[in-house]
Amino acid sequence: MVSARTARIAATGGPEVIEFVDTDLPAPGTGEVRFRSAAVGLNFIDTYHRKGIYPLPLPSGLGLEAAGVVEAVGDGVDLAIGTRVATFGPALGAYATTRNVAAASLFAIPDGVLDELVAAGLLKACTTEFLVERCAKVQPGWWCLVHAAAGGVGLMLVQWLKHAGANVIGTVSTEDKAAAARAAGADHVILYTQDPVAPKVRELTGGAGVRVTFDGVGMATWEASLDSTGRRGLIVNYGNADAPVGGVNLGILAQKGSLYNTRPTLFDYYTTPEERAAGIARVWDMLGSGTIKVTIGQTYALEDAAQAHRDLEGRKTTGSTVLTV
Repeated sequence: MVSARTARIAATGGPEVIEFVDTDLPAPGTGEVRFRSAAVGLNFIDTYHRKGIYPLPLPSGLGLEAAGVVEAVGDGVDLAIGTRVATFGPALGAYATTRNVAAASLFAIPDGVLDELVAAGLLKACTTEFLVERCAKVQPGWWCLVHAAAGGVGLMLVQWLKHAGANVIGTVSTEDKAAAARAAGADHVILYTQDPVAPKVRELTGGAGVRVTFDGVGMATWEASLDSTGRRGLIVNYGNADAPVGGVNLGILAQKGSLYNTRPTLFDYYTTPEERAAGIARVWDMLGSGTIKVTIGQTYALEDAAQAHRDLEGRKTTGSTVLTV
């Protein structure tokens, strides 16, 4: 047996429901490896699991994303002990020092890519890849709006969209976050605490509105997304940082200009081995070439995960957050 320190939630609720317990790990089973964490990524979806927005059988672990090393392998696994690997799920439990995971959920980390950058950026980069290239299929010259443009995914979206040749408008809450979005390449940044978003978007686009709106906030930005998106444009709701969008009369999409709306999830775009291989190859290329830079805004010790959740939900973070092991 190997001892591990693991986060558990026995009930849904606020950050205080997160507790760390000592566990004993058996040897990895068939198709599994023992994965020792070096760095763990914090993502907004972790708060959805904790709060029960995405229901889980309880008790449950938390966390999807981590970088580390293979310590032991079960039968049928062709990964060598000592290989640096990363995962973004779908199995929960990344908030742990060591755990057994399915080998099929792991990606080998290329040489020269730091564990902290992988933990901070893998899930966000894969999310950005599918959102821009396979969901919205953004083309050069399109106008795009990115809500929460200084967040972890937001900063990557800005960079990826600029690489695709888009004109990017970002929304943020503070001058510091505006500076971060501009540094990532945003053509225009709107402080929603000072200016109403939709009128400013219409002004910047000559009244046409944007072709695609990327909205990871949810209910608080839904009206602005509707009013900012041009005729036959697409609203991509990829997260619920505020609250889920609900009770929508689909007729509003017609009233606002025959709009399209989708609520995609990462694992519907990284389903087959072929999709996973193609997606991760594109991500490693973008990260390895420096086209996409991961911004680690803050780090916390693994067992300070509850405080990290509080700060993330309180919009006190910028860029990506890493839990160090």
